[in-house]
Amino acid sequence: MSDDRPIRATVPCRACLSGEDLDWLGDGRSVSVALDLPTTVEIPAPRQSPTQTQTQTQAPEAGAGGGGWQAEVWAFLRERAPGLAVLPPPVLTRSEAPAASGLSSSTALIVGLFQAFARAGAPVLGQVSTRVITEWAYEFEFARFNGGGMDHLAVIEAGALLIDGRERGLPVVLERLEFPDDWRMVVVDSGTRKDTSDHIRVVRAQLAGDDPALTAYRLTADQASADAWAALRERDHEALGAAMSRAHEAMRDHQRMSTPLLEELRALALRAAGLPLKLSGAGGGGALVGVSPAAEAPLVVERLTRAMHGRYPGARVLAVRAAPATRGRSTEPDRATL
Repeated sequence: MSDDRPIRATVPCRACLSGEDLDWLGDGRSVSVALDLPTTVEIPAPRQSPTQTQTQTQAPEAGAGGGGWQAEVWAFLRERAPGLAVLPPPVLTRSEAPAASGLSSSTALIVGLFQAFARAGAPVLGQVSTRVITEWAYEFEFARFNGGGMDHLAVIEAGALLIDGRERGLPVVLERLEFPDDWRMVVVDSGTRKDTSDHIRVVRAQLAGDDPALTAYRLTADQASADAWAALRERDHEALGAAMSRAHEAMRDHQRMSTPLLEELRALALRAAGLPLKLSGAGGGGALVGVSPAAEAPLVVERLTRAMHGRYPGARVLAVRAAPATRGRSTEPDRATL
């Protein structure tokens, strides 16, 4: 670590356009796009006072309350590099992504900690590759939540990804695309926090019991993912919106991942702006996402904001660029690449 410069990792969040849970159920496709709503983890230069810069990391989206990821990630690294210092360096964290919204801000935070700490731990850790960081971050979260690896691939590789799920281990990236620069993702944050602490356990029980509802969901969501990817390749935002709607309906009808409030917001978006929305993440609250031509996005945001005003005081609307596809985008270009 340099004597006079901080170490900084900046990681985008992600929206799931289709295929929630298919990344860890196995034999199913999911589509993700990274969003330019970054989470930043900064380790201050040694000359800066830790009392001025040290903060507790954010609580994760799914799982236990409270922070603590800083110490846990450092302990994970010390198991693989015993020469590291006993205590982690101080960190300052901030995020532009809505918390507990289904946009993977918790994974972005964990990935940012791994990236920043790996650099701070040099030369003990050596030159840690991006692939190793991805695998470590996945292993770290899997041990706690027993979920999948779509989020880790999405926030590290960025751009748009079509992935094929695996019951254990990172999914396989089938194809990569740049999200069209003349499109915007419209994020409708419902203002209600997701609580999916029991979701993975319930779905794994469905999987073990060959639940027909889960089978129907997997088939419908997989086809919606194929349609969404075809629309991305053809740069057809209307077809993409239709595929995302089918993905949402599969989530709602087969797996009960939506809520009455989210359905109200979806209906309102169609009436006020003609915008189809899809829940991002396993449900119970959080954010809905849609796609709009960039030129129309400001008017869409204005119409939705006006339509929600007074009725949904906790909700807000954002028009967001996609984060460009590049592996290791979270490292600064003038520092060693992980």
